[in-house]
Parts: sequence; C-alpha cells; structure tokens
Amino acid sequence: MKDPRVPFGIKALDRMLTGGLLPGTANLIEGAPGTGKTTLAMQFVYNGITKYNEPGLIITFEEFPQQYYHDALQFGWDFRELEEKGMLKVIFSDPQTTLGELEKLDGEFVDIIEKMKIKRVAIDSMTHFESLSLDEFELREIERQFINSLKREEVTSILLRENDSLMGQMSHVTSKIPFIVDSYFLLRYVEVDSEIQKALIILKMRGSHHHKDIRCFNVTPKGIEVEAKFAGREGIMSGITHSRPQDAFVNAFGKKK
Repeated sequence: MKDPRVPFGIKALDRMLTGGLLPGTANLIEGAPGTGKTTLAMQFVYNGITKYNEPGLIITFEEFPQQYYHDALQFGWDFRELEEKGMLKVIFSDPQTTLGELEKLDGEFVDIIEKMKIKRVAIDSMTHFESLSLDEFELREIERQFINSLKREEVTSILLRENDSLMGQMSHVTSKIPFIVDSYFLLRYVEVDSEIQKALIILKMRGSHHHKDIRCFNVTPKGIEVEAKFAGREGIMSGITHSRPQDAFVNAFGKKK
C-alpha cells in the first residue's frame, strides 16, 4: 500500500518529495531573509485548505495577523475569508506561551486544533525559541517538547528558521532542531552569471526517499514555483556557482563537429 502524503500543491516540489510530506511530521524550512520561507509556509497552508480540504493554523511570533492577511492577498489568497469560513486560524503569540498551551491537553491552542480539526500548522519562526535558553542542551529539549506536542495532535507542521548568512557557509546557531525534525529544507541565494537566483534543496527526509537535486525556484504572483535543477553548474551550495569544466569548454569553443 502506498504511503499517504501531505502535498504542498506545488507540482515540482511534490515530485521532489515523491508525493509530499509524510503526515504528522515536523518539517524545517531554513533560509536567509527574503528567500521565500514565509511564502512557502503560507502556500502549504492555503493549498491544504483550498485543494485538499485540510484546515490550517498559522502561529507567528513576528507579525500580527493583519500583516499575514495583507501579504497573502499579494498572491490572491484571501486569509480573512478562510478564517470566516472556519478553515484557518492565524495567531500572534510568543514561544513561551505557545509551548505552554500546546503541552497542556486542555490548552487553548490544543482546543483550537481539535475543534477546527486542524491538519496543517505553520510556525513563524522557530528562531525565536533560541531566546528561551542559552544552553544548547536545554534548548534542544525545549524544541523537542514543542515538536512532540505538535506530533501528539497528529498535525503536519512547517517550522521556519532564519539564517543570516546570505550566501556561502551557513552561520553558527545554537539550535539543534535540524537533528530533531523529520525533514529539512534549505532555501538560499546563489550567484549565477552575475545574477542572484534562489535555490532549494531537501537535505533530509526521514522515513522516505526524496530527490537530492538542487532546484531553482521563484516567487511569482501566484506563489512559489519550483523550476529545473541547475544543470551544468557547480558550487551552488557555496553561493557562487561556476560552469562544470566540460560545459565551460563547450561554451568557449562550441561542440565538436
């Protein structure tokens, strides 16, 4: 029997995931500012509601719901209308309160998940949990407790995390959340022929096969669109790409006749 999947509703990305995320898993999307993390999370929730009839919850530690309504409308996604229909809830909170409410079986957020039959959750962003402890072992336990609370409710979650390294090596962070989550996506900027493009790679997907190629993606008026892989390029993860030697030769001298 084929494993059930929770698709993003983005064709090329779902193919990379061999159909979508596994249900009930916690999935980390990390990237530099402006790479499209929040857009991808909103699209996951929006498509879940409109394409698959799966109610969604967005918990944000950074922006009031009004900002989410405004940003979503830029892509034609009416979050206010979805809330009025009882298919979506957008909550502004803080990490400590959210952790406490999810850990309690009678907590407010647990009540929302159960009453609305929430299937998809987006957390924006896990970076704020780092303010709860300077001790990396304690922080890992806090993050683990939070993720386990989401899994107990059998929701499929998207967890966002910021990385302040625009290109090249990722900056050091205290959080060990990549080791805890079930899948790990990285969004980053890359330089290709003196032009900045955006790349997506799935670094980890526990319990499932996934494609390992690095894909170009764009933020369009309809949301994230994942495109072809960076064919003939090397050094993508360094942020500055170059042509493979054989391709550079062809570009310089043409194909052999």
